This record gives sequence, structure tokens and C-alpha cells, in this order.
Amino acid sequence: MAQQLRAQRPPQGPSLSAPRTLMAGAMATVFVSRAPANARVAISRPNDPPEAAIVASPLGQVPALSLPAPGAVGSFEWRLLGEAEGKPVILLRQPLATTEPAATLAAPARVARGNPLPVRGIGPNGDRDRVVLVRPDAPPEAQGPNFFPAENVESTLEAPAEPGTYELRYVMDAPLTGPRVLAQREIVVE
Repeated sequence: MAQQLRAQRPPQGPSLSAPRTLMAGAMATVFVSRAPANARVAISRPNDPPEAAIVASPLGQVPALSLPAPGAVGSFEWRLLGEAEGKPVILLRQPLATTEPAATLAAPARVARGNPLPVRGIGPNGDRDRVVLVRPDAPPEAQGPNFFPAENVESTLEAPAEPGTYELRYVMDAPLTGPRVLAQREIVVE
């Protein structure tokens, strides 16, 4: 009888469900139930105070949201944050370990000037990651024909009008690291 009563009793506090291991820079969906008003989900270092977050987002009325993992490899934690006396408080914690980010690129090695270049780029697929065609000596934040693999891992880029050697890059742009080239492939524009 007591077991039946426990089974019928509704859960009392909030709950959080999120991946425990994730490629650095990847997006993850976090599910939260019974969260208090004004609750936020955050990713922090385990020893950071409640107000310190690498990434944070308010829940609002949604039971799930997506957040980008830090771009660095290491130990972090998911936090469900509430408020007490106008200050953030940690309601729940769950460990998060990020692994080394990696990416792959596929494209023809040669393309005629101004022609379409079919490209495939797979990596962490963070919301700010991009696959871009630039000169080989360009910095990681350089602009050029690009697409966002979080939206679609395949696209067609327009080859530059100027012939020469270019570099197709998968650029991860994640919290803590900013733009970082994970993979590159030489493309000759003829």
C-alpha cells in the first residue's frame, strides 16, 4: 500500500535532462520540467559561482532549449538556475564533459572561376559554425563564400572570379574559443 502511494505522488521539484558527454562546440538540447518562473539553463565550470556562466539562456515557457557547448575540451556542468533575493542560485547540476572537436570536408579539388562548387562539411555543427572558401593565409574569421552546417551539411558555393589556390575550411565558432579552423582542404580555382 505504501509503495502504491509513493508511485501516485507527483514529483515535487524541477528536473533536468541533458547529455553528459558532447563534442566541444556542438549543440545540445536540454529538457527541463517543473522549473520555477525566471529559471535559466547554463553551462559553467564546476567551481564557478552561480552568477558565472559560459553560456546561459532563459527557459521561459518552453520545456527544452538548445545551447552550444564550450569550444574547449574539459569538464563543465549543466546548471538549472533560479533566483533567491535577487541573486542567482543553483537548483540542479549535471556534469558535462566535452571531447576534442573534429570536422570533415568534401569538395572537388578543382573548379572553374565563378562556377558552382558542391561542398560538404560535417563537424560540431554549432549554430555559428561555417564552411567557408578563403585564401590559405586568411585568419580564421575571414569572410568568403560560405554556408552554415547547422542548417544543412551540404551546399553549393560560387567559386571566386580570381584564379588561384584557395582553402575550404570548417570553422568552429564556439563559446570560450571563438573562430577556430577544424579542417581545411585545398581548392584550385582555374
